[in-house]
Amino acid sequence: MSEIRLRKACVGDVKNIQALLRVCADKGELLPRALTHLYKHVRDFYVVELDDGRLAACCGLSIIWEDLAEIRSLVVESAFRRQGLGQRIVHACLGEAGELGVQRVFALTYQAAFFQKIGFVEVDKDVLPQKIWADCIHCPKYPDCDETAVLLEL
Repeated sequence: MSEIRLRKACVGDVKNIQALLRVCADKGELLPRALTHLYKHVRDFYVVELDDGRLAACCGLSIIWEDLAEIRSLVVESAFRRQGLGQRIVHACLGEAGELGVQRVFALTYQAAFFQKIGFVEVDKDVLPQKIWADCIHCPKYPDCDETAVLLEL
């Protein structure tokens, strides 16, 4: 594998983050994100950058409520999967959540087994009312979401 660097995203990464997300969104693996959304939330993201400047992975940590945050938009480019980058970038988000004083972190995912390996447990979406009313209600899949909710208590 090329040399990699895990770091916080910057404005110059936004179009590349969107391109990473688009590949998975086109497959129905996650929701697409508009550039306006990504620019607004760039500070939420971590990226894994290769030595040639390309991005191999991205992941966002979004604060939802005083004790609740969400892992979102986790993508590892297919050529770099199963090499620990996903866990590494999620752990960076979890570390930041802990530093911020967040007590619970969740994800809505099609990859529940990945998160369970890190220590997340499957929960009913009803335990996430702040998420439902803040974001999910605006989703085209609402109320028939087919993602699995997973939660980690920090």
